[in-house]
Amino acid sequence: MGLTASVLAIDAGNSKTDVAVVAADGTVLATARGDGFRPPAVGVTAAVDALADTVTRAYTAAGVGSAVHVSACLANADLPVEEEQLAAALDTRAWGASVDVRNDTFAILRAGVAEPRGVAVVCGAGINCVGMRPDGRTARFPALGRLSGDWGGGWGLAEEAMWHAARAEDGRGGPTALAEALPSHFGLPSMYALIEALHLEHIAPSRRHELTPVLFGTARDGDPVARTIVDRLAREVVAMATVALTRLDLLEEETPVLLGGGVLTAGQELLDDGIRELLAARAPKAVASVVRERPVLGAALLGLDRLGADADVQRRVRAHFDAG
Repeated sequence: MGLTASVLAIDAGNSKTDVAVVAADGTVLATARGDGFRPPAVGVTAAVDALADTVTRAYTAAGVGSAVHVSACLANADLPVEEEQLAAALDTRAWGASVDVRNDTFAILRAGVAEPRGVAVVCGAGINCVGMRPDGRTARFPALGRLSGDWGGGWGLAEEAMWHAARAEDGRGGPTALAEALPSHFGLPSMYALIEALHLEHIAPSRRHELTPVLFGTARDGDPVARTIVDRLAREVVAMATVALTRLDLLEEETPVLLGGGVLTAGQELLDDGIRELLAARAPKAVASVVRERPVLGAALLGLDRLGADADVQRRVRAHFDAG
């Protein structure tokens, strides 16, 4: 166990953690999967303790005891000060000679591009956007929800749909098919019944995300209110991407704009078409595509970038995950 790998790559999201141990020639020596990474809920120390089990399993499988560099892309590292705190916590574990911590959205971006250049918008439970250039410049947003000016994400969409449906049923708002579609999804007769079931947790709070596909289905069936919500999300995605491109002086260059996260990879035609139409108008040289590569690949590539690995090494890492 005295041997050393080149990169320890960590992609830690709210629901799961993926780890990869990469040799200097780009060979992936081992991978491991663990639980989610949630420092706001359990504290930094406990969250890093949970990472330790996954890292130990990966190192044991790889037959190494440490790495030259730790490249960690972590959920909830939303501000630079949080990245610094988490980097300090990981550094105490002596998993590598150097440590870089980034928000996990950077892993999705790097996984989808051949070089560290482009913009990614990720819409899962929440919404976030980051951009990078090979010279090290980055663009990012705090991504703390409404507190930081964000709108969207699966939770936000479900909440917005509930708001309109509740007001439609009791008369405060205009009519929308959401007033029937949302409670029907749970086998309930009315919005009042759904509100009560969610408030009293007869329906688990975690199931609210199931309302987002119902919203898209209702929009697809022609409901104007549901369509307005979907259109707003398209505008938000394009607004974030355009600002990031502008900050990085990439608006006038052909640049990848990657779409990730459960909402943006679900193949919702209305949303996809809206994003591409708006992006063509506001950033005509942007090249939009959905990124489906595993984010831990992006964490590994960011680590190899840091170490100055050549293109052959990076291709070997990418081939491993493509084959998987």
